[in-house]
Amino acid sequence: MKTALLLIEMQNDYFPNGRMPLEKSSEACAKAQETLQIYRSKQLPVIHIQHISTRPDTIHFLPCTKGVEFHTNVQPIKNETIIKKHYPNSFKDTTLLTYLSKHQINQLVIAGMMTHMSVDATVRAAYDFGISCTLLSDACATMNLEFNSILIPAQTVHHAFLAALQSMYATVLSTKEYLQLMGTKAPIGA
Repeated sequence: MKTALLLIEMQNDYFPNGRMPLEKSSEACAKAQETLQIYRSKQLPVIHIQHISTRPDTIHFLPCTKGVEFHTNVQPIKNETIIKKHYPNSFKDTTLLTYLSKHQINQLVIAGMMTHMSVDATVRAAYDFGISCTLLSDACATMNLEFNSILIPAQTVHHAFLAALQSMYATVLSTKEYLQLMGTKAPIGA
């Protein structure tokens, strides 16, 4: 199996002082950065997903703003792939599936924003395409939601979506658990 690290929407608008800050986004980004450093040191494939809003009513990820740019801790470097998207699902109307097929990548390690939206949609789509996913539970973040005037705290949202994905769609591990597994096996992607 050939594996790539997929970083979803690690963009400034989701961090403090952004237009739509998520709960614990900085902590999640730090965990994603740990995994990114290992992938870079082993020269394994890294894919950055960048959301650019095309909806007229949106306030975040607007083209040509600082908010749409990648967070400094996970800035893409030369030879890392950037795929732009306009929908929560990172496969919808993008080149992601073509890229994975071309490079014979059939496993993704996923970190990113938001657990209940783009992470969820991307993991489920990957499963439908026959791509195995490992989701780094502490390298994802989300926000409070509301339903029928009931506030659902971000951590509850996060845990509920991880639990739902874990049942069939992905292996859900902490960054520490995943990196320990990486250290005990042959290099992923070899």
